Amino acid sequence: MIVPSIDLMDGSAVQLVEGREKVIDAGDPRPIAARFGRVGELAVIDLDAAMGKGSNATVIEELLRLAPCRVGGGIRDVDGAIRWLDLGARKVILGTAARPEVLRELPRERVIAAVDARNDRVVVEGWTRQTESPLLERIAELREFVGGFLVTFVEGEGRMGGLPMDRVHAVIEAAGGVPVTVAGGVREPADIAAADHAGADSQVGMALYSGAFDLADGFCAPLRSDRPDGLWPTVVCDEGGRALGLAYSNLESVRAAIDRGRGVYHSRSRTGLWEKGATSGDTQELLAVAADCDRDTLRFTVRQAGGGFCHKGTRTCFGDAAGLAALDRTIAGRLAGAPPGSYTRRLINEPALLGAKLAEEAGELARASTPAEAACEAADVIYFAMVAARAKGASLADIEAQLDRRALNVTRRPGDAKPRATRGEVR
Repeated sequence: MIVPSIDLMDGSAVQLVEGREKVIDAGDPRPIAARFGRVGELAVIDLDAAMGKGSNATVIEELLRLAPCRVGGGIRDVDGAIRWLDLGARKVILGTAARPEVLRELPRERVIAAVDARNDRVVVEGWTRQTESPLLERIAELREFVGGFLVTFVEGEGRMGGLPMDRVHAVIEAAGGVPVTVAGGVREPADIAAADHAGADSQVGMALYSGAFDLADGFCAPLRSDRPDGLWPTVVCDEGGRALGLAYSNLESVRAAIDRGRGVYHSRSRTGLWEKGATSGDTQELLAVAADCDRDTLRFTVRQAGGGFCHKGTRTCFGDAAGLAALDRTIAGRLAGAPPGSYTRRLINEPALLGAKLAEEAGELARASTPAEAACEAADVIYFAMVAARAKGASLADIEAQLDRRALNVTRRPGDAKPRATRGEVR
C-alpha cells in the first residue's frame, strides 16, 4: 500500500531530488499530515536533523497528534528512538544507528531500518558517501533485529522514473519475510500496485506533491474486486472498531471521502456518490480508510453523528449499540436532557456523591472474590467512571484513544499507589 511521506526542513514540508536539490516547498505540514493520515501510517522525516543542521522535533510532536506516523531522521541512539516511541510514533526509522547493539535495546516490531543505496551499494552521511557494502547483504545482516526495512533507491529519488521492480523483488527476498517499504522513483499508481502485489509498500513523496497522481489514486491502486460492477465492499466502523454497517466504494467515492474528510460511498441505487448524512444530518467524519489483506474490501473508520448509521434510526444496521458503546450513548443522552428522577443526572449535579460512589465501588471490586462478583462490581466502577468522564467532556472514544496511545509507550512507570490512596483517603 501507499505510505505518504512528509520530509521536513525549517518546519516546512519539502521535496528534494536525490536528497540535494529542493524543488518543492509545500509549506505547513500540519494540514498535509491530517489528510495523508486518512489512508494509514505516514513517514515523517526530519531532514535537518539527519543532516545535522537543526531539528523539527516540535513540529513532529504536533504531527504525531494529527496522524499515525513513522518518524525518522537524526535518530542516532537508543534514547532518541525511545523518546519518539513514547511520544506516540508508531515506528522509528533508523539509518546509521541501525546497528545490532542499538536494535537489541528496542522493540523489534516498531523499528524500521533505513537502507539507502545507489546502484545497489549502501550510501551514508545523507547519501553523500557510497560504501562498498552491497545492499542485499546489509538487509540480510539486519533482518533478525528489525520489524521492517525502508529501502531507498537513491538515484531515482525525486525523479519519478518508476520503481526498479527487479531490485524490489530482490530486496523482498533478502528481507526474508520482514516487511519492506520501497522509495525512490514512484511515477504512477501502477508502481504502487506492482510493489504491493510483490509484497512491499511504497513510500511516496514527489509524485503526490507534484500532482502526478492524487492520494486516492495511490491508495486504491492495489485494490481488486471480484464483483461484476467492480465495487469494493466497505465495512463502516466507529472509532472503537464496532461495525455500523456495510456500504460500497469505488475510486470516485474514495477520492471524495478523502478530500472531504466525510463518509462518502458509491450508491448502487442512485448510481452515484452518497455522502452519509447530507440530507438526514447523521453525518460521518472520516478518520481512516484501510484495505484488508486480500485488497478486495475496505474499512472506513468514522465518527458518527446524530441518530446513527442505519436509515431506520438505529446506531448500526444490525440494531442499536450494546455494551460500553450503548452505555456511553445513554450517559450522553442524560447530559443532553435527563428524564425526571434520572440517577445519572443526580450524579452529574452532585460531584461529591459521584466521587464517593467511585471510591465505594472501586473498593468493592478490589474485595470481590468470585468472577460473578468481579464482573458486577467492575460494571459499577465503569458506569460511575464514564459518568465522571462524560461530565467533564470526555467520551468513550476519547478514553479508548488514550488507551491506544498508552499502549505505544516503551518507557513504563512503576505504577505504585499514591500515598493518599494507600491510606484509603479520597479527595
